[in-house]
Amino acid sequence: MSEGLPLAGLRVLDLTRHLPGPYATLLLADLGAQVDKLEEPSGDPTRALPYGAPETGTYFAGLNRGKRSLVLNLKAEGAAAAVLRLAGHYDVLVEGFRPGVLDRLGLGHQTLRAAHPRLVVCALSGFGQTGPDRLRAGHDLSYQARAGVVGYAGGAEGPGVPGGQLADVGGALFAVVGILAALCARARTDEGRLVDVALAEAATAFLHLHLSAHLSGGLPLRPGRDLLNGGLPCYRLYRTADGRQLAVAALEPRFFSALCQRLGRPELAEAGYAGGEEAEAVHRELEALFATAPLSTWEARLAGLDACVEAVRTPEEVAQDAQFLARGLFVQGPDGERRLATPLRLGPLPEAPPPALGAHTRQVLREAGFTPEEMQALGVD
Repeated sequence: MSEGLPLAGLRVLDLTRHLPGPYATLLLADLGAQVDKLEEPSGDPTRALPYGAPETGTYFAGLNRGKRSLVLNLKAEGAAAAVLRLAGHYDVLVEGFRPGVLDRLGLGHQTLRAAHPRLVVCALSGFGQTGPDRLRAGHDLSYQARAGVVGYAGGAEGPGVPGGQLADVGGALFAVVGILAALCARARTDEGRLVDVALAEAATAFLHLHLSAHLSGGLPLRPGRDLLNGGLPCYRLYRTADGRQLAVAALEPRFFSALCQRLGRPELAEAGYAGGEEAEAVHRELEALFATAPLSTWEARLAGLDACVEAVRTPEEVAQDAQFLARGLFVQGPDGERRLATPLRLGPLPEAPPPALGAHTRQVLREAGFTPEEMQALGVD
């Protein structure tokens, strides 16, 4: 139940699919909002992911628990008018189409806001609603590449495919911030507004320190050689004898000194901040040292050390991590499935499984005042 959660009573109409929009509305649902997901007759593509999944694939389940599903074919006669009418029963509408798609359907932002002045409309798109590339196609990897995240993360071996969807998830987070800010403004003005979020721009937020320094001071950005991307031996990855890795993030001198003391090499601490060849020499010594024993040996040897050093975990290990388990990061749904919670701790999570495709179509339309005859005209059984 969502009673007692901060957004209890808030109603959200979700026209998004894939990852960014559904993650944004998942956060809103975890805060207590009622999220109704409008799907095409074929359903959100993540219902079939990973490829070959049954109707409710694991990707879909992880992003859409606690929501309701209604199905309408937006290209069918009368469907767009029905959605325009339906939108009046919601506080927030989130859409993830390319700019112009909703306009062609008769559901453009101006149309929505003219019909429902209190409605907060959030548009999540690759490059935003304006600019020369607003219609350009993309996915998370291409947005990260465009934003410089992929290039800056590359070391001597060159860039690689990032392990996480920074643009998609970052865009979702900024969408939620924008939606909540717009709702606060609406409480004062009684008017909604458009929240325009570009996923490529969201990816630049993960380079905020570096791009800001470059813009204001002209500092060059050097992949693998700057302060926070491997340029110092106190802040980089080290491979162990069994092919695993340790993340050494001992950025402050007191942490790096403590690490060097524990390793029996206190003389390395000061030289690690010198830069240039001296720092590279420290890096080579630590690299050789960590390569002499497996990860388990280093975990035992460094146990209890307060120096910002962690093993690089696999996703399977993360799912069994004692700290995350103690915090309730992994939840057991009423359907018996184990899922990842969002990192919000404002009350108990609503307990509801992901919806079957179209399971709530009649219920949602009935709540909005549609008659059985009107539903039949829309092709709703």
